[in-house]
Amino acid sequence: MSRTRDAWTGQIEIRGLTKRFGDLTAVDRLDFSVQPGQVTGFLGPNGSGKTTTLRMLLGLIRPTAGTATIDGRRYRDIPNPLTVVGSALEATNFHPGRSGRDHLRVLAAVAGVSDGRVDELLELVGIPAAARQRAGGYSMGMRQRLGLAAALIGDPQILILDEPANGLDPEGIRWLRSFLRHLASEGRTVLISSHMLSEVEQTVDEVVIITGGRRVAQGTVTELRGEPTAFVRSSDPARLSAALTAARLRVEPAPGGLIVTAERTDTVGDIALSAGVAIYELRQEQTHLEDLFFNLTESNGNLDATDDEATGHGGGPPDLPPPTGAPAIPAGAPASGAEELR
Repeated sequence: MSRTRDAWTGQIEIRGLTKRFGDLTAVDRLDFSVQPGQVTGFLGPNGSGKTTTLRMLLGLIRPTAGTATIDGRRYRDIPNPLTVVGSALEATNFHPGRSGRDHLRVLAAVAGVSDGRVDELLELVGIPAAARQRAGGYSMGMRQRLGLAAALIGDPQILILDEPANGLDPEGIRWLRSFLRHLASEGRTVLISSHMLSEVEQTVDEVVIITGGRRVAQGTVTELRGEPTAFVRSSDPARLSAALTAARLRVEPAPGGLIVTAERTDTVGDIALSAGVAIYELRQEQTHLEDLFFNLTESNGNLDATDDEATGHGGGPPDLPPPTGAPAIPAGAPASGAEELR
């Protein structure tokens, strides 16, 4: 029995997922879940198993063991899946001789939606002027926009994107961030795979980090960063350390100063003042997602072969300059940072 999009919660469950290609184990007993109503970042170095995992979730390759389900169903068991799950794994997944509009019209026919949806999406992603041009001539950024429009054709509850910001200019990246946050605020499930860690950090609610085909961390960025700390450089480190310890703060020596576990720097400053210790430098320390990512993945090792090597998919074309000009955006939609062809 088919269900409307509203009947799908968008819960993604990966349980014991394993994929072997001969002697190579690309994904190894992977477990994680993705919740609706938030943007989840799926992170890992090249060869960590990200692309293979997404392909198994979308029914493009069969797992060796384990399950990848959406609301308890495999992708292939979902009636009219384009209205439930939208995905864009490659920015070249279209016929180069077909126009962008015709590419979307084919998908619209499959999903059972009108051509009006096609024109709406071309406006939304910011490439209406290039709609009748052959997609093979699109820049990398325009291909990404076309892929996003294709993923949205059926107005799905779940959106799965692989490196969606590749080829976008800074304005386009900012628009994409806002748009993905908007979709999540509507209760949709958004799962993005990316290597642009600084951008992911500004976009996602939760991250899943894998390496060697195994999960090494999952949680909010705040949770994974751990407790907040401050760096302090003073006139008398030993005296200050004793005062901070007496105030039940954890203190560790650091080059040139001390690292103090504290949520607020003014707490450290007040204790130093009471102890009569001069402060020369005091700043909040923050573990950035990039540092966390490399600490986790380097300590856990990685595969020898990349996902593309394992699955037989080569890399995409090099990034090309994004188009220029500004598109008109339908009322009520997030303003796109897209740029039209002149």
